[in-house]
Amino acid sequence: MHGIVGRYATIDASRRDAPPSKLLLLLLVLMNGAAPIALYIFVPALPVLASDFSSDISVAQMTVSLYMVGLACSQLIMGPLSDRFGRRPVLLGGLALMVAASIGCIFAQTLPQLIALRFLQALGGASGMVISRAIIRDLYSRDRVGGMLSLVIAVMMIAQMLSPLAGGVIETAFGWRAIFYAVTAGAIVVAAAITLALPETCRRSAPAAPRGGFRTDLRSLFGSRAFIGYVLCQVLASAIIFIFAGGGPYVVVTQMGRSSAEYGAWFASSGFAYLMGNLFCVKFSPRHSLDRLIWFGLGLQIAGAALNLAWGVLGWNQVPSWLFGTHMIIMFGNAAVMANAAAGAISIRPQAAGTASGLMGFTQFGFGSLCSQAGAWLGGHFATPLPLNIAIFGTALACASAMIFLVPRRNLIATEEMIEQAEEETLV
Repeated sequence: MHGIVGRYATIDASRRDAPPSKLLLLLLVLMNGAAPIALYIFVPALPVLASDFSSDISVAQMTVSLYMVGLACSQLIMGPLSDRFGRRPVLLGGLALMVAASIGCIFAQTLPQLIALRFLQALGGASGMVISRAIIRDLYSRDRVGGMLSLVIAVMMIAQMLSPLAGGVIETAFGWRAIFYAVTAGAIVVAAAITLALPETCRRSAPAAPRGGFRTDLRSLFGSRAFIGYVLCQVLASAIIFIFAGGGPYVVVTQMGRSSAEYGAWFASSGFAYLMGNLFCVKFSPRHSLDRLIWFGLGLQIAGAALNLAWGVLGWNQVPSWLFGTHMIIMFGNAAVMANAAAGAISIRPQAAGTASGLMGFTQFGFGSLCSQAGAWLGGHFATPLPLNIAIFGTALACASAMIFLVPRRNLIATEEMIEQAEEETLV
């Protein structure tokens, strides 16, 4: 697995699916977490930012909203590039862009400059998100990918949950520009670690059997009902998170009359349930197929959403404990759905894992931004949580429908056999 032939690493089939080394796990977490941590670490500084630039908070918020646009666009670009040129050069190029943009943020003199630089920061940093999924697919077989994604997400979430606290402490002690000093230093450390310790993992076919280009990959992926089904399943599962995150603050603070601090504490319970769901997948993915884990997660999503809807109809969802108690069930199942649906999507055409990962990530963030706005409207324009409950229940049903109608079980065995055969053909 660690040998190098030309620019590309060879994959030792006998060592495939071996437990990841601590170094490999650390590298995957670092590259996957660079962009999200840079997003959340800056959020506590938004009110101060608006004050320093004498601007409205809605304009300062664009340093976050356009950052999200950058995350979406980057995945659409970086994934296909990593299939064509290899994982390492594209990843290091993205991190170099992130470092340059972060330095620019330190010296930004106007808010529009900072907004533009934040977009570039996301464009470069998100390369780690899309390429980390592709690297996992390079190194692990189809049914192990979901467990590895869950493991990386579980470790990354700890750092991601602490990043707003770190950002608040840095801003209070040294000012908001100091946050970008920290982000710049972190991006340099990640780039150095990858340069020194990460081999190229992108497998290449023999010259006599070229793998085709970007258009070939697109035709192959979009010609597969299973790929579309897995992507829709993953995107709709993530939409549940975006809808609830958009509407939850209005429901708890405005409708229930609770403080924003109490909302934050209750929202942490959702993150804890999501973390436990990922750890569950890590434990059980070696013994169960990814499709079985997806169906397990879908069952929990629908059950939790149905209970929340029932509480809404009965009028019991007027206190956070009822709302978040059942939402934790949804989030536990959501973790199983998202990781394993992502694994299914990037396994349809293993040699185009970067392209598949990029298409999925772009769709997830693009659709997610709309769902977040819809959730905020549902939470802010009604007097009860019932409309939000209905939206989440409907999304959970749509998520299951994608698996039912687009990933038919009767073709599953044949599909798995074709995938495994493709994997063997692409091993160098």
